Amino acid sequence: MDLDPDRTLALTYVPTKRRAAVGALWRLDSALGAALAGGREPMISRIKLAWWREALERLDREPAPAEPVLQDLAEHVLPAPVAGSELARMEEGWTILAGTEALTPDELTLYARGRGAGLFRCTARLLGDPAADVEEAGEAWALVDLARHCATSEDSDIALAAARERVLPRRWPSHLRPLGMLAVLAARDLDPARPPWEARGAPARMWRMLRHRISGY
Repeated sequence: MDLDPDRTLALTYVPTKRRAAVGALWRLDSALGAALAGGREPMISRIKLAWWREALERLDREPAPAEPVLQDLAEHVLPAPVAGSELARMEEGWTILAGTEALTPDELTLYARGRGAGLFRCTARLLGDPAADVEEAGEAWALVDLARHCATSEDSDIALAAARERVLPRRWPSHLRPLGMLAVLAARDLDPARPPWEARGAPARMWRMLRHRISGY
């Protein structure tokens, strides 16, 4: 499962000994997104996501099946330790998007917490900081990512407005800056003066990530 260019670059700044674990976690998020995008009918998407949830929960008590993402999680992420049941809660956030109706504010919050907060919390743990206050930044990042993929500009604006309600850290410590890179790109996308959407991996985004890596801002 491939990562988008922004996360691919951020991953290169993760210390070598932690890179396999962070990469496996981020590829899980991509796999859950692919399960959602791959089905034309909401029920099909829910079935695929439910398979992932059950498979992740089983990692706590059974060997991983012959599925590369699950095998990488079992080898690199569970020893961190991050339980399969905790990873499974990310599926709950993605499943919120499987409906056909516009999301309510409460549903947006459930999505942002399940996907974004969970992903950032687990990433911070893999980077050696289980107490890091990164969940709100993760929610903002997930909402901006949702806005990128909304079918209508109205839905996109609603997701962006929800993201702007989240408070991003002003400065990130050096060990969390690979994660902070994603947060500062979300803040960049939230800038009303910047026309949406910059292509992921665009040179200006790469420069912004590098500046964050050096300064923490």
